[in-house]
Amino acid sequence: MSTAAAPAPAAPAAPAKRLSLGLLVALVVGSIVGSGIFGLPQNMAAHAGAGAILIGWTITGIGMLLLVRVFQMLSLRKPALDNGVFAYARALSGEYVGFNAAWGYWVSAWVGNVGYLVAAFGALGYFFPVFGEGNTPAAIAGASVVLWVVHFLVLRGIQGAVVLNAVVTAAKLVPLLLFIALVAMAFKVETFQLGFWGAPALGSLLDQVKSTMLVTVWVFIGVEGASVYSARAQRREDVGRATFIGFLVCLLLLMAVSLLSLGIFSQPELAALKNPSMAGVLESAVGTWGAVLIYLGLIVSVGGGFLAWMLLAAESLFTPAGGGVMPAWLAQSNARGVPAHALWVTNGMVQLFLLLTLWSEASYLALISLSTAMILLPYLFSAAYGLLLAARGEGALPGQHRGDLPVAALATVYCVWLLFAAGIKYLLLSALLYAPGVLLYAWAKRQRQQRVFTRWEWAVLALLVGLAAVAATLLATGRLGL
Repeated sequence: MSTAAAPAPAAPAAPAKRLSLGLLVALVVGSIVGSGIFGLPQNMAAHAGAGAILIGWTITGIGMLLLVRVFQMLSLRKPALDNGVFAYARALSGEYVGFNAAWGYWVSAWVGNVGYLVAAFGALGYFFPVFGEGNTPAAIAGASVVLWVVHFLVLRGIQGAVVLNAVVTAAKLVPLLLFIALVAMAFKVETFQLGFWGAPALGSLLDQVKSTMLVTVWVFIGVEGASVYSARAQRREDVGRATFIGFLVCLLLLMAVSLLSLGIFSQPELAALKNPSMAGVLESAVGTWGAVLIYLGLIVSVGGGFLAWMLLAAESLFTPAGGGVMPAWLAQSNARGVPAHALWVTNGMVQLFLLLTLWSEASYLALISLSTAMILLPYLFSAAYGLLLAARGEGALPGQHRGDLPVAALATVYCVWLLFAAGIKYLLLSALLYAPGVLLYAWAKRQRQQRVFTRWEWAVLALLVGLAAVAATLLATGRLGL
């Protein structure tokens, strides 16, 4: 019944299946460790005391570990499903839900890349005032040059870009490890214990813990990076291993940076620091050269994170297009196996938004916050699909233990908790970014002469458009703020 406008690009992926375990781990670490970790001390302390931050990290550590185990389990039980978050959502609830998972992931990725570029040039502003906070005309011009230089580098081949990402990832770990070692030596227990449970103005312990959730999830976005590139892995089992190893490395780094900083400054002092707050913390511990080290580390780190997310964003359009839920021309790759059309669209959006930051900084900052909320649903779909497979016993390998069911169940509960912690405000606002995707989805289905929506998908669309309409109305009347 359906006639595709262009053949699905399964064949070109074959020569690109050469990403080793080390490169996949670097992709996960490079995706997670970007600009977020450098502002983490202030971001966590802004609304929570040390006790609540410890509880928040405990919940996040356990929850993300469960989610990592789900991605690991899914890669083994369903090795034929490529591009994790998209494929799992489609297998769970159909093509339109799968499309929305890919769409939300893509929007979150390229909005995050705008943030990386602005953060990098904001750090350069420490040395060259002409770049200001990263959104001056000079900064936007410089960011645009960097964007297109990296763009053409990636067009030369995924393998080379991933190898470069591995090199940059190793380089950006150096200042982070130095920070941890130097701050640990200056750590004061009495400072850490001061106001341990937070001042009354911060609210209840539950409110404080909830305030840490979006921050911790934001800095962990990218933990699924290996699963997004599963089609290009040398060995399928390396996908789960890379996800687990990358998660552990990043969890230790993030917790150390956040908690050790509370032994240098009290919670109110840390909350008042200018970002990147790691610079202020290390400057207090060792002097001015510490701030210089962190600013240089931030520049290198966001460069690596930008490269990793450029790859992930393009792949999150490329694979769904091959699966028929996005326009077929996005599934075309160049002679080097790079998803060229998807890359052009992704970086075109980054360029457009870079220009918009000159006039609409508030909207840019709002979308950075929304990008975290947008990725919560793809995570939930993946966990729920893992729960469904475990409950059915589907795809289980010989000798596979029965622990998959409780792990997937708890991971699903954790994802629901994250939606609760995010609050209705961010869910309504994220609906405004999800809803326009229906135009691209309908284009893809019409292009292939396929039925656009099933009865179930019409209900999903109605709910999504309804939430977007409510958000738009509340924004227009001033009852919902960015």
